[in-house]
Amino acid sequence: MIKELWQHLTKRRRKQIFLLLILMVLASIMEIVSISAVVPFLGALTSPEKIYQHQLAQPLIQILEITEPSQLLLPLSIIFIVATLVSATVRLLLLYVSTRLSYAIGSDISINIYRRTLYQDYSVHTSRNSSEIINSIITKTSVVISQILAPLLTLVSSIIIMLGIISIIFTINAQVALITFSIFAFLYWIITFFTKKYLQKNSQLIANKSTQMVKSLQEGLGGIRDVLIDGTQEFYCKLYQDADLSLRRASGDNIFIGQSPRYLMEGIGMVLIATIAYSLTLEEGGVVVAIPVLGALAVSAQKLLPALQQTYHSYSSIKGAESSFTDVLNLLNQPLPRNTAKGLIGPISFEQEIIFKNLSFRHAKDEPWILKDLNLTLKKGETVGFIGVTGCGKSTLLDVLMGLLTPTTGELLIDGVPITQQNREAWQAHISHVPQSIYLSDSTIQKNIAFSIKTEKIKHHKVVQVAQQAQIAEVIDGLKDKYQTFVGERGIQLSGGQRQRIGIARALYKDSDVLIFDEATSALDSQTEKIIMQQVSQLKDEQTVFIIAHRLTTLKQCDKIIRMNIDHTIEQVEYGKIVF
Repeated sequence: MIKELWQHLTKRRRKQIFLLLILMVLASIMEIVSISAVVPFLGALTSPEKIYQHQLAQPLIQILEITEPSQLLLPLSIIFIVATLVSATVRLLLLYVSTRLSYAIGSDISINIYRRTLYQDYSVHTSRNSSEIINSIITKTSVVISQILAPLLTLVSSIIIMLGIISIIFTINAQVALITFSIFAFLYWIITFFTKKYLQKNSQLIANKSTQMVKSLQEGLGGIRDVLIDGTQEFYCKLYQDADLSLRRASGDNIFIGQSPRYLMEGIGMVLIATIAYSLTLEEGGVVVAIPVLGALAVSAQKLLPALQQTYHSYSSIKGAESSFTDVLNLLNQPLPRNTAKGLIGPISFEQEIIFKNLSFRHAKDEPWILKDLNLTLKKGETVGFIGVTGCGKSTLLDVLMGLLTPTTGELLIDGVPITQQNREAWQAHISHVPQSIYLSDSTIQKNIAFSIKTEKIKHHKVVQVAQQAQIAEVIDGLKDKYQTFVGERGIQLSGGQRQRIGIARALYKDSDVLIFDEATSALDSQTEKIIMQQVSQLKDEQTVFIIAHRLTTLKQCDKIIRMNIDHTIEQVEYGKIVF
């Protein structure tokens, strides 16, 4: 899984990780130096004569022109203090860099997932729950940062530092080092063996319950009108509570499993140091010889135990977040279209006609056909209405026309050119779509009309013009802040008809030459709809318009009306002879 994640990292992040590894090695070296400085420092305190006579001390004695053993104490104290401070500074720098890098990588991952998700086919979006995607992008990515990436860097750092500490302990006393490290390693292995399955179980529970929490929030708040009317607040509170309580309990258990061995190991460490101290005092030289060695071992233990604990805690953290990590990797592995790096391709030519040639569509092999052997030719500049009973495939046909769905068999041809995945975006550049349910962002009316356009690039005069065409300008002018009025989340402060008219204005603002209305006037009164359709009819020869409607008057301005039947046949009908 780590190898798979590595493939998604940028060259810059990989370079930063290699530089971090160098810093980890440097931190390990400084730990060796700081521990090594303990022995001569304590030796100078207890038996300066032996240090003065030691061969390794001679270069320092000559440089500083030391003549008495007692004169060694000050320089060795300074060396010990400097080594300790430098070691602490490097460790602090290592913590800062590794934390910053893990969160920077986490940001890259989150952005990458969101980008890949947005580029997925419409059929992919309709087949999965948005709660799962939102949870993965926000919550599970945060879990990967705090419980995978940061612990992983800590794990590597701790192992490198441990190797340095163990090497210096072996230099001081190989037998003590081997016994001590073997005991601690064995104890941590036992703990790991017995907690592994529990951590895996908790990781799966956390991944599932976090998605359930987001889902209950979305459903409860998204349907707040029905929740208030039906009095089902407690139902959604219970859904959230069940998920939240289980998640917090599992997270708490994982933290306990990760941190609890520390207290056991500290106790065992103190026992070992006491035992080693007693053993060393029994050897030749007694306490005077033992103190420098004991001091070095005590400092080593003080550094080794936290490193061991960090290693185990990092492992347990990674294991406890494994399922969330898997979900994040699955989203990271979503394919990207080849042309995303190049930006939007310019529109392909549309000068003559749209042809549906032997076109059939169904969502899956085991599902019924929605469209079957459809053959239809539509001329540029026509206003075409589609009618038919629910389930006859009207909306599916327009989704295929817009390139949102790929035909199962057959072709969609624009001026004789088949629409494929490679040129789909080029065709979509021609299209403006007005659905029955209009999505409005929690922003101003102007920004919702000029949707997804940077504020400084919005043409206000054009916004006013299309608002007038959509019969919403008078309403906007009556508002206190006019076009700068905020509409609320999903346009909650506007009526259904006002939202639809803003959606129509948005489509007109794009100046597309193909305009698609999918039940786009269902919330409008007859008079407003009539005026808007008259405005649309004046766009002939400039725009090709497709309309799905259940209201007869909506189709009055159409040049052609196509009836779609439940048996997959189609027929052209006259306005005056329409029977619903």
